[in-house]
Amino acid sequence: MSCREKNRIRQAAGSALFLAGLILLLSFTSYLVLPKNNLEAFGMTDVTANGILGEPDDSIDVLVLGDSEAFCHISPMEMWQRQGFTSYVCGTSSQYLYWSDTFLRQAFQNQKPKVVILETNAIYRDLSRKDTLVNRLENWFPVFRYHNRWKSIRSGGFLSPVEYTWTDDYKGFAYNNTVDPAVSTDHMTPTEEAASIQPLNQWMVHSMARFCQENGAVFLLVSTPSTLNWNYAKHNGVQQLADTLGVSYIDMNLMTQEIPIDWSTDTRDKGDHLNYAGAVKVSSWLGQYLQEQYQLPDHRQDEAYARWNQALERYRNGVGASS
Repeated sequence: MSCREKNRIRQAAGSALFLAGLILLLSFTSYLVLPKNNLEAFGMTDVTANGILGEPDDSIDVLVLGDSEAFCHISPMEMWQRQGFTSYVCGTSSQYLYWSDTFLRQAFQNQKPKVVILETNAIYRDLSRKDTLVNRLENWFPVFRYHNRWKSIRSGGFLSPVEYTWTDDYKGFAYNNTVDPAVSTDHMTPTEEAASIQPLNQWMVHSMARFCQENGAVFLLVSTPSTLNWNYAKHNGVQQLADTLGVSYIDMNLMTQEIPIDWSTDTRDKGDHLNYAGAVKVSSWLGQYLQEQYQLPDHRQDEAYARWNQALERYRNGVGASS
């Protein structure tokens, strides 16, 4: 073996050792700053969406992902009350698809949902390659996401075990009973035009669909009613994407008989989002559809799910007191 070859081997070995050391360092520091509970006081971000971390392992039947259209329009407790299966909305305001993907993969670390729903409004929110890569890096090494936490962690908190304890009684749903009628309701005027979907967005949805298939879950695209965010061209674009993926697509904006949204009473902000009355209509239909199509279990009499019945009481008192 020549001296040059020996030098190359030494350099390669040195680079490998350096990379391994860097990965170990990043992994260790990531654990130190990782929130040890899923409450804001522990540094957790998007606390409501991360409430799923406090749910018992393998207890969620349906996972919902998306932006405010998801957490304003789909109420897991309404579906629990009627059908008895469990669901959770991991929705955040203006959610980008890389965040949808993050919540998806995070949920599957402890849950095995049978159905995963992606609310489609996020599909038309443009992504940047830089932000998508940064998000992946933060997922691998949380120290990049929580690097400022060291300033507020109390003594002993760095090495505390991770124990997520908080759960949301509303399971990710954001209750609002404000009434502010829509100005226009002709958003679904038929057209042959198909709104284009950015290639990176298409790739992200493909990745999520593939992940669900590999993990035994049905991937379902759903457009919830919105006069400001949806139209027929977007419907056509998502339908084409769904056909390419071979997945089902439900556009509730076209289901005026099955989901009779009254745009004079069922929206809280001129057709942008539904209020509680509109969310009840969406959740009532969706719950029945999911149970019938995917034979989801009814846990209401199961003692292991007693906490859901207790949460339902608090939910009903909360929405009843505000109505």
